[in-house]
Amino acid sequence: MTARELDAAGITDPRARAAYTRCRVLNAQHGKTYFLATRLLTPDRRPFVHALYGFARWADDIVDDDPGGVTTAARQRVLTELETVLLAGLRNGHADHPVVTALADTVRRHRLDHALFTDFMASMRMDLTVTAYATYADLARYMHGSAAVIGLQVLPVLGTVVPREEAEPAAAALGVAFQLTNFLRDVGEDLDRGRVYIPGDILTAHDADHALLTWCRERRSTDPRVRAALRETTALTRALYRRAATGIPLLAPVSRPCVRTALVLYQGILEEIEAADYPVLHRRVAVPRRRRARAAARGLLAVASSRVVLRVHPHAGASGTASDTRQESPV
Repeated sequence: MTARELDAAGITDPRARAAYTRCRVLNAQHGKTYFLATRLLTPDRRPFVHALYGFARWADDIVDDDPGGVTTAARQRVLTELETVLLAGLRNGHADHPVVTALADTVRRHRLDHALFTDFMASMRMDLTVTAYATYADLARYMHGSAAVIGLQVLPVLGTVVPREEAEPAAAALGVAFQLTNFLRDVGEDLDRGRVYIPGDILTAHDADHALLTWCRERRSTDPRVRAALRETTALTRALYRRAATGIPLLAPVSRPCVRTALVLYQGILEEIEAADYPVLHRRVAVPRRRRARAAARGLLAVASSRVVLRVHPHAGASGTASDTRQESPV
């Protein structure tokens, strides 16, 4: 975390500054697309988004990292310990854990609902025991805690020009769309972890199953039946992006370029997967660096435009957080 960002956010306590900096490092290391988009936020918002992402990343790594020889029971103990620290931190407003310290401060400042974090932890626990989802409805229940709540957590930080509850459905849809995109990109890697996030009813509808996915993984190919299931899941994800896009005009003007850029970049992953004909069982598809740079450049132009709007109409972002009308540099 840069001192300028921390100063802009009004974070003065040395311990809190160190905690937020730790979260920023996690974001930069593990979420390159997401981190690029956050650079388009005003500096006063960035630390709080990094705190929210940093905690989610920390918990997810407990579930997903495979250092070797770590049992499910051991992961459950670590996750339970983290949740205990989390609940105490939310209750007291501070914690000894560096990431929870930043998170608790963010929750206090933005008055975030504690249920958003208990729901998140419930889904993290599911990842330790649930390896597949029979229906899309089953998967959706998991994604509420693992993805939709992330959109709802970030929304108060971004600010809105309407009552927050009006923007919440689109924010939740965007979180789920991001996660489904990751599931599509990581089908092969998840299969190696013993998990399948493509819903069973979609696989069955196309005469595919876990065994066929494994067969494709081993032979580095994509069976037409699997490709059809992936195509249907992609269509579901695109519908979520369309729903999420309706929420962008509801955000504070200075936050719209960040969210729009993140949406474009993640949709770009879907487009690359489709263009490559769904090779996700044997390789990881990514948006080329040049395409990411173009999206970021368009985002920067949009940031500059939003600053002009705020100079002419200084109360254009008045609903939401108190910082919606600050004249901050985008970088």
